[in-house]
Amino acid sequence: MQHSLQAPVLKVEDLEIIYSTRAGPVKAVRDISFEIQPGEALGLVGESGCGKSTLAYGVMNYIAKNGQATSGRILFNDNDILQKSPRELNQIRGNRIAMVYQDPMTALNPSMRIGDQLTEVLFEHEGLKGYPAKERCIQMLKQVRMPDPEDIMGRFSHQLSGGQQQRVLIAMALLMDPELLVMDEPTTGLDVTIEAGILDLISDLKRELGSTILYISHNLGVVSQIAERMAVMYAGEIVEEGLVTDVFKDPRHPYTVALLDCIPKIGSSRHAESLRPIRGRVPSLRGDIQGCAFEPRCDRADERCKVEHPNLDLVTDGHLARCFFPVSTQDKVPDAVLKEQVATLPHPTDNELVLKIEGLKTYFRAQAVGLAGLAGKRQKGFVKAVDNVDLAVHRQNTFGIVGESGCGKTTLANCLAGLVPSNAGNMELMGIDITDVVEQRPVDLLQELQMVFQNPDSTLNPKISVGDAIARPLRLFKAVPSTEITNEVLRLLEAVRLGPEYYDRLPRQLSGGEKQRVAIARAFAGRPSLVLCDEPLSALDVSVQVAVMNLLLEFQQSYGTTMLFISHDLSAVYQMCDQVAVMYLGQFCEVGPTESLYSPPYHPYSEALLSAIPIADPTIERSKIRLSGAVPSALAPPSGCRFNTRCPRKVGMVCEQEAPPRREVADGHSIYCHITLEELRSMEPVIRTTG
Repeated sequence: MQHSLQAPVLKVEDLEIIYSTRAGPVKAVRDISFEIQPGEALGLVGESGCGKSTLAYGVMNYIAKNGQATSGRILFNDNDILQKSPRELNQIRGNRIAMVYQDPMTALNPSMRIGDQLTEVLFEHEGLKGYPAKERCIQMLKQVRMPDPEDIMGRFSHQLSGGQQQRVLIAMALLMDPELLVMDEPTTGLDVTIEAGILDLISDLKRELGSTILYISHNLGVVSQIAERMAVMYAGEIVEEGLVTDVFKDPRHPYTVALLDCIPKIGSSRHAESLRPIRGRVPSLRGDIQGCAFEPRCDRADERCKVEHPNLDLVTDGHLARCFFPVSTQDKVPDAVLKEQVATLPHPTDNELVLKIEGLKTYFRAQAVGLAGLAGKRQKGFVKAVDNVDLAVHRQNTFGIVGESGCGKTTLANCLAGLVPSNAGNMELMGIDITDVVEQRPVDLLQELQMVFQNPDSTLNPKISVGDAIARPLRLFKAVPSTEITNEVLRLLEAVRLGPEYYDRLPRQLSGGEKQRVAIARAFAGRPSLVLCDEPLSALDVSVQVAVMNLLLEFQQSYGTTMLFISHDLSAVYQMCDQVAVMYLGQFCEVGPTESLYSPPYHPYSEALLSAIPIADPTIERSKIRLSGAVPSALAPPSGCRFNTRCPRKVGMVCEQEAPPRREVADGHSIYCHITLEELRSMEPVIRTTG
């Protein structure tokens, strides 16, 4: 696999990890072998349930009590981790092997100050304490680009942003200068701009410190930025391994090809291209899998694949694939593949105005406690979550809203849904005033507007079955005769690819993607005119994301529904939306047709968002534009242009003193900026294809 004179930092040989459960043994990791050279980053990718995190914990021999490495070796600098005593492992973990976890809030102690948590690492492994330990921690916080590290040392974790929390975890992991850094989805759930900053930091630290990294992610775009080599994992085993450039340019395993086909591609024709989901789901890891694990989902499989297990063999120099019929560069994906599941963007048929918003303001009363609060005084104020927003959406269009967390996207959706009251402005749905909160709206108006939330767990009653959850709006809105409700629920289940067997299941018996499908079926059950989708793809695997996107598009085509699509994923927005608004600190800074927002002229904030997108193609060239600092507080937004405190193209004092003018670029495309249109048009495109 590797051709190097150096001994690998990590070498895994024929590793198998099995969990004991009431339902029987679960083989989470099956016969895995790989190695990582000094200073190298290996990216490990795959869907949820493929065993990536189990492998990460196995590398540290930190497996749950019901788990056991039943065979194989994990050689860390030629020493088998699996043979170490608990005392020896304590000296290795956090010292020579460090881990950065997916969720910093679960890894940081909320009752301890950041400084105490950092110095604890030095005391535990070196006995260092007091001023020397504090200074070393401050220097490490500086090294991970943490602003004002002395102040950060005195804060608690809840007083830091998500990006700052993740930087603290990285600093903690690097304090002992570990020989191996294991990173398990360290940017999942972060804003795209914060994610870009963390990825830059990891790349810089790797270059400066020569860190050896095992980087685990379901985001292929992230792996293409971080790693030199990558391994694709499926059903507990590695199915493809090679240089990142080779795997992306010439994927050989059908699963890798399918993953890449799931990724929305900016620059492709939005109406001509279709997204290809992977049918089925990752198989259960209980017991033995006969034949090839990917066979039930593979269009290249034959009878041999059902009974014989393929080996991980060389297909080219340094490139391995576990397949009897590896994909070649001459192969073309058959047009018939998943034909019934493929959906393309709908073409709007008329120009009827469905949603109209004018001058919408939604403020929240807040108590801001600062230095005045410490003196016993409370400084009152208002959080200007949505501040003077105008919006018009036409029938069967999908209108996207993008921006970082805290910009007001969800508040805008909640206000439209009547979940929070507005303070000023007008909202009309098909000419009917909807400024009242949901309790004051008539039932027939509730039927016309439904919502798909980010987290289906918070909106599906855990005690109510899937069938009853979908049937409820049918009964409430009298969408079908009472005698036809069961049949209509079954039809909706089929439409979202679940089937009648799901009717009596409870939410806890579903995967994340299945729960989101139930939420979509429930939202469309009453044939609404407008569906609000608030981050419906967040935290889903790429294969599940594309299936959910296609379902939304199919329902839109079938019912002529209009959608408001909120997301931080600009690649998904590119594929899904006809128009897009870029939102920053409660206001729109750019609005226009989708294609217009992905090439100059664009607002400097739009430019920065585009630059931060993880692109699953290492050959794509793009500008590197990074925003400094976090989004300012909506309690006291900056004067003038609200983006001026972070804008890399700031003109001067006018940006701080005057609200930016609205500049009409073309019909339906507006930019709110002090920079002239001529200068905006002269900007270099952020994303440039070389092919």
